[in-house]
Amino acid sequence: MIDPKIIRQIFILLLILSMGAIIFIEFIPYLSGVLGAITFYELLKRPMQRLLDRGWKASLAAALLMVISFFAILIPFSGAALMLGNKIGKAVNNSEKVISAFKAQVADLEGWVNYDFSSQINVSAISGSLSDSLQSFAGGTFTVIIAIGIMYFILYFMLTGRTQMQNSLSQYIPLSHDNFETLGEEVHKTVRANALGIPLVALAQGIVALIGFLIFSVENPFFWAVIVFIGSMVPFVGNFLGTIPVFLLTLSNGDVFQAWGILIYGMVVVGASDNLIRLYALKKLDDVHPLITLIGVIIGIPLFGFIGLIFGPLLVSLFLVLVKIYKKEYGNTKS
Repeated sequence: MIDPKIIRQIFILLLILSMGAIIFIEFIPYLSGVLGAITFYELLKRPMQRLLDRGWKASLAAALLMVISFFAILIPFSGAALMLGNKIGKAVNNSEKVISAFKAQVADLEGWVNYDFSSQINVSAISGSLSDSLQSFAGGTFTVIIAIGIMYFILYFMLTGRTQMQNSLSQYIPLSHDNFETLGEEVHKTVRANALGIPLVALAQGIVALIGFLIFSVENPFFWAVIVFIGSMVPFVGNFLGTIPVFLLTLSNGDVFQAWGILIYGMVVVGASDNLIRLYALKKLDDVHPLITLIGVIIGIPLFGFIGLIFGPLLVSLFLVLVKIYKKEYGNTKS
């Protein structure tokens, strides 16, 4: 006969797991708020400590840093997302032009291979698929607003109650003190690499690409620069997400010299900016492995929309950090 105490324990455990699963599933659309709070906390905790050392009240210092982060980080990033969302129609139109231009270039090559490729390229179907992907990429405005509210709500208590939070985590997380400290250091490095490193490289490539688009008098240069910025966050895609379509559009217009100039500029100058930024500007930041970034983007965009470009790799990196800590904590345990 099973002890009634064990039955009650199993029942309560199942109840906790069931309720936790329901809460987690319903909270997934707003998970970006939690990741955002962790990201901003890691970026702001040192300025917060400096203000506290100067005699500031915790609540006032946290409020000041949150306002600064809102206008200096969140507004520009949200503005880029809104601009992309507003230009979805233009993006679809441009995608139709790019696909048509690609189809025209393929048609010129058909005579060499004696095979009809171009008739199998359905411009409307491809454009429709791109439109659906862009709509999903832009994300829901209402969900984003709620996630931002959750982020700042959590962030305020993380900044004002740092000691209490660390003590609570050390009590509930089943890790030794040394591994708990290691976890904090790994999270700090991961957040800096994902929240600063990846966007910094992408921003540099976007600016360098914009200069090239202006030099070669490309139509809608700022739009294509944003596309380069987005593509530069994705490994194995890079600035070619913007450079190749511009090359095809320009080539289809008959501007051969201009088209090849844009392509060479994108491959040489914009591509070199990636190496220079990583070599000099990111020496103090841990670089993120391209596979982590790629998997993170694939996971992050369906979950978080536009901001999944940052939070997706961050989520994967945090997962790997926890696996690493678990292995260090329990992997060498001998039975």
